[in-house]
Amino acid sequence: MASYDYIIVGSGIAGLYSALLARKYGSVLIVTKGSIEECNTRFAQGGIAAAVGAGDSPELHFKDTMSAGAGLSDEIMVRILASEAAPRIKDLIELGVPFDTIEGEVALTLEAAHSVPRILHAGGDATGRYIEETLSARVRAADIPVLEHCLATRIIVDGGKTAGLETLNVLTGQRETLLCRHLILASGGAGQLFSLTTNPTVATGDGVALAYEAGADIMDMEFFQFHPTALKLPGVPVFLISESVRGEGGILRNQEGRRFMTDYAARGELAPRDVVSRAIVSEMTKTSADHVYLDVTHLAPTHVLARFPQIYHYCLEQGLDITRDLIPVAPAAHYMIGGVRVNAWGASSVAGLYAAGEVSCTGVHGANRLASNSLLEVLVFSHRIIENSVGGGESLTMAPAQRRKLAEAKSGTVVSLPGKQGIQETMWRHAGIIRDGASLAETAALLANWQASAPGPVSREDYEIRHLVTCGRLVTEAALYREESRGAHFRADFPWTSDKWRRHIVINSGN
Repeated sequence: MASYDYIIVGSGIAGLYSALLARKYGSVLIVTKGSIEECNTRFAQGGIAAAVGAGDSPELHFKDTMSAGAGLSDEIMVRILASEAAPRIKDLIELGVPFDTIEGEVALTLEAAHSVPRILHAGGDATGRYIEETLSARVRAADIPVLEHCLATRIIVDGGKTAGLETLNVLTGQRETLLCRHLILASGGAGQLFSLTTNPTVATGDGVALAYEAGADIMDMEFFQFHPTALKLPGVPVFLISESVRGEGGILRNQEGRRFMTDYAARGELAPRDVVSRAIVSEMTKTSADHVYLDVTHLAPTHVLARFPQIYHYCLEQGLDITRDLIPVAPAAHYMIGGVRVNAWGASSVAGLYAAGEVSCTGVHGANRLASNSLLEVLVFSHRIIENSVGGGESLTMAPAQRRKLAEAKSGTVVSLPGKQGIQETMWRHAGIIRDGASLAETAALLANWQASAPGPVSREDYEIRHLVTCGRLVTEAALYREESRGAHFRADFPWTSDKWRRHIVINSGN
C-alpha cells in the first residue's frame, strides 16, 4: 500500500503550486480525476488582484475586499490575503509566469468593485491558461508523480486524523487505497450544479462532498456567485466574457439598446457581480428575453484585440465580431464562495486535512467575492498550508457561526435518482440567482430523498451525481436557513439584509 507525505487532490493552480512547495519537505502525489489540463484555473480570464502598483496598497485592497464581502468577510483572513499578495506574485514570476507588461512594468487593469487598477494578466484574457501551463511544466520537470483519471472516492479518517484516500481509476475500474500524513483538497468548485455555468464538466463538488462525508465543517454554501456576462448564443457552449471587458469600458444594454446599469447602481457596470447579475435578470424579465448585450464597439478595435484576444477569437469563430457587433450575454454559475471551512493556515476541522482554492472557504470572500481575488487566495493559502504542515503556524479562532446539520429524508419516500441534467435544472430554477423559501424547501426535500434512494456508486458518473446531490443539499439548506438577502444570496421573500444574520452557517455531518 503506497504512502506519501502529501497527497494533493486536484491539478489546478492550488494543486500544482502546493505540490511544488511541498516537494521540498517530503514525498508528493497529485491525484486528478481527469487529465492534468482539466481544471477551472485554465478558464480564468480575469487575472490576479494584488496591490503592487503605484497608488495602491495592501490597506486599500483590504478595504475593497471587505466592502465587496457584504459584511461577512473575515477581517483577519482578508488582511493576510492583501499583505501576502506581493510575495506570492513574486513566486509566480520566478516560476516563469509571463505576466503582461507595458514598458517593462507589470500591466495593471481595473475590474468591478476595485478602487484602483490592480489586476495582473497574462496573455491578455488567458491568465489561467498561462499560469496552469507554467506550473504544470514545472511539476513535470520536477518528476512529481501525477495519477491522472483517478477519482477520489473516500477520505480515510482514523482516530480523528486523516490517514489517506480511497481512489477509483475511471479508465480501468481499479480501486486503490493510498496513505498520507497530509491530505490537501484542491479539487475546485461545483458549477456543474447549475444548467448554465462557466465551469468545465469536472467541477462537480467532489472535494466538498468528500470532506463533508469525512466530518469536516462546510461553510457559506448558500453564497454561489453567478458571473453576469457569459456568452449566450443558440447551440454555443457557455463561454465566459471576462469582468475586465466591463472594467475596460464595456457597456451593458437591454434589447432596446438602452444602457441600464446606472438604473441599478451608482457604479454602473462596475458594481459588484451580484448586483449586475440581478439587474440583468430584471432587464431580461422586462423584455421577455434570455439575454442582454455587452457593447465594446465604441472602444478602439486594436485595443479590444490586444486586451481580449481569446474572447475576440472565440466570438469570431461563432460569427460574432465584437469590435462591430454587440455581444449577447446572460448570467451563469461561476464560483462557489462556500466550501470546506479552513483556518488561517488552510487546515480544516479534521486533523491532517487541508483545503485550498475554490473547494475551501477561508472567509476572505464573505458573501460576494471581489473579482480576481480567487487566484490570489489560492496562492496565499496554499503557501500557508505547506508552512503549517512543517510546523510554521497555529490555528486562529474562526468567526461566529450558526451550526446546522442536513435534514433527514422523509421516511419511506423513494424517488428515482435523476441524471446530471435533472439536478442542474432543479438547482437553476429553485436555488439560482433569485430564491424563495417555498421553492428552497421543496428542493431540499427532493434532494434529500434523491440522496436516500441512490444506490452505491460504481462509476465516475455515479460518484459525480452523488457529490452533486450532496453539494446541492448543502447549498439549498443553507439558503433556506438564511432568511435574508446578502451578497450572492438573494431571497425574494426576505429581500433585506439583517444584522441578525451577520454570521456564517456551518454544516457538519456529525452535528
